[in-house]
Amino acid sequence: MTKLPYWHVDAFSDRPFAGNQAAVMPLDAWLDDDVLQAIAEENNFAETAFVVKDETGEADWELRWFTPTEEVRLCGHATLASGHVLLTRDGGESVTFRTRRAGVLEVRRSDAGYELGLPAIPTERGDWDEAVALIGAEPQEVWLNPEGYGIYLFESEQQVRALDPDLRGLKALGNDQFICTAPGSDTDVVSRVFVPGGGVDEDSFTGSAHACLTHFWAGRLGRDSFTAFQASQRGGFATCRLEGDRAWLGGPCVTVVEGSFYLP
Repeated sequence: MTKLPYWHVDAFSDRPFAGNQAAVMPLDAWLDDDVLQAIAEENNFAETAFVVKDETGEADWELRWFTPTEEVRLCGHATLASGHVLLTRDGGESVTFRTRRAGVLEVRRSDAGYELGLPAIPTERGDWDEAVALIGAEPQEVWLNPEGYGIYLFESEQQVRALDPDLRGLKALGNDQFICTAPGSDTDVVSRVFVPGGGVDEDSFTGSAHACLTHFWAGRLGRDSFTAFQASQRGGFATCRLEGDRAWLGGPCVTVVEGSFYLP
């Protein structure tokens, strides 16, 4: 048996049992992809993050993310969780990650706990009648990005909270993120995010969706920063700030479990 270090972190929350769960596993070297996928399936979180020291000098660590069913191009909450683990374990004020499809990402300490820099994801006004029919209510507007992000704008937080989408139907449309959003009551913005095609029916808190929402709402609100709540069962809060082509998401993390994963 091989022992691998293992952390279970609740990201974008200041207490256990809220925010979004991520497993973080620093490795000495990359395991085979099928082994990484099997570990992520066993963990059964929205994401398992694997990090390996970056030997290229481009960043401090390499980072990859896996859902229980597939590797993904970008994951925010598991990146924040990875930064929390490494900065807690090793010290320092910031840490950088080289990724395969999202460039170099950074997590740094902040007043909110941590701040995560992601590529801001723009959207354009569009139509997707098949998705609208499955979301559970008629949105005011639909905004789309060809990389698989869709924003469905509603008038009120109550409408977003009441959504009961056809998850099987959405899954058949692919592994897109269906980001349902409205002005919030206790925060500037509220959202719910459904990704059934990626193995996550409703995500607890979605950093990559907020990289999309940061770009969208900054333009709509007429200011570069705002507060956001993702109204999942667990719930998660973030501060969002648009700075050039980066979306900076702020929030705390809580370590729930630290131990070993036994690999045969």
